[in-house]
Amino acid sequence: MAIVRDNKMHWVLDNVTLGIGGVNIMAESSKPTTSESGYDLTPWTPSQREAAAKDLTPEERQVMLYQGTEPPFCGGFLKNKHDGVYECRLCRLPLFRSTTKFESGTGWPSFSEPFDKDHIAYIPDHSHGMTRTEIRCVRCGGHLGHVFNDGPRPTGQRYCINSVSLQFVEGNNEAKS
Repeated sequence: MAIVRDNKMHWVLDNVTLGIGGVNIMAESSKPTTSESGYDLTPWTPSQREAAAKDLTPEERQVMLYQGTEPPFCGGFLKNKHDGVYECRLCRLPLFRSTTKFESGTGWPSFSEPFDKDHIAYIPDHSHGMTRTEIRCVRCGGHLGHVFNDGPRPTGQRYCINSVSLQFVEGNNEAKS
């Protein structure tokens, strides 16, 4: 659940305030701490996030922590056709399977559904004069991209993701890291 307070978006996640790029994120206590697929979804503390962010490049930091966007048609995973799982670059939570990746023509890697619905947080985004839905990693709060309702059947969803927000683990689409 996202709420706007003092012109800042606050994400209600568990009475724990997590700062991401000037945005305070909190987790809803009704959310599970373990996903259906068996992954720990306990929200990261600010110190965990800062420790992981030390390894980010300036571009990764801008996108993941400050809701930036990489330029279209240049991301490292746009043309990746290997089998495997795309994980959050910051916390390694599995986000998408390669079997759900499709060519959308938008210039960013696109997926029709997440690895597990509980791994993604959905936040209303009214920036840049448009209404859309921002998506973030539910565990670390890292910005991933946006989801749109113009994807292929059967989901009709297009998860448009910044390559710099991802890392790829080749192999089994069900692999646990």
